[in-house]
Amino acid sequence: MRCVRVFVTGSGGFVGCHLVARLQAIGHQVTATDREVDVSDASALEPAVRRAAPALIVHLAAISSVPESRNEPDLTYRVNFLGTRCLLETAQREAPDARILLIGSADTYGSSEPGAKAFAEDAPLRPGSPYARTKAAADLLGAEYAAKGLDVVRARPFNHAGPGQSDAFVLSNFARQAALIALSQIQPQLRVGNLDSVRDFLDVDDVIDAYLALSDPKVPSDVYNVASGRGVRIGDALDEILAIAGVKPEIEIDPERFRPTDHAVGNADRLRSATGWKPRTPLSRTLERLVQDWRERLSAT
Repeated sequence: MRCVRVFVTGSGGFVGCHLVARLQAIGHQVTATDREVDVSDASALEPAVRRAAPALIVHLAAISSVPESRNEPDLTYRVNFLGTRCLLETAQREAPDARILLIGSADTYGSSEPGAKAFAEDAPLRPGSPYARTKAAADLLGAEYAAKGLDVVRARPFNHAGPGQSDAFVLSNFARQAALIALSQIQPQLRVGNLDSVRDFLDVDDVIDAYLALSDPKVPSDVYNVASGRGVRIGDALDEILAIAGVKPEIEIDPERFRPTDHAVGNADRLRSATGWKPRTPLSRTLERLVQDWRERLSAT
């Protein structure tokens, strides 16, 4: 993909920081926006897009925490759905020829029973939280604008982790607790939810690779899962984190975190067929980077 002008929303978030750094390293001219531009406010968004004159728009801005979405459902609706609608309307007026990469979520599929086949893009959407419902609505809205002629690509990433991630997400939360214990900053007790659930985990670098591949205008406008296709029991990932951190804490089940056992694994055959993408980073390396990142962050405070 040749170097182009890129407009990124949500650039201050976990994935946004990694994406902007990669885009700039490649040589793209990036306009990175975060909370200073309210994506649900056309009067703020339109001039920003007009000035950027982008050939590529990557829409990451979102309320991405499920607990936060339950605490702030109105804000979640405004940012995740109305913000996406405002972005698409703005693109239609100010950048009608741009490729628009909408970052959705595999949470829109809901979960399946253990042993069920991996979710493909044609699986029914069964969102189970305000976060997932607003992302599903935004995803379908993207399909509507694509039918109107905008060059919209929708990505549905499964769980991903890496340096800089908030501890609101399971692997990063475990890594933070393990690092605190290793640094003797808390007692050797680690609080968890359901360790028997199964998830599809990716490294953030592999997710960025997928987004860059989907940014190529030669790739058909469609919806694409971003997934490893491999299910990992959450308890097994925790065991590896504890081994990396060199700690053996007491494990405590936190009733507020506990959810029924479920299974969510994705099928990324469509993405692989269209782009040749495949994940390159083993989960062990992702977990090593997470633990090291939390050690450094906590040591600095």
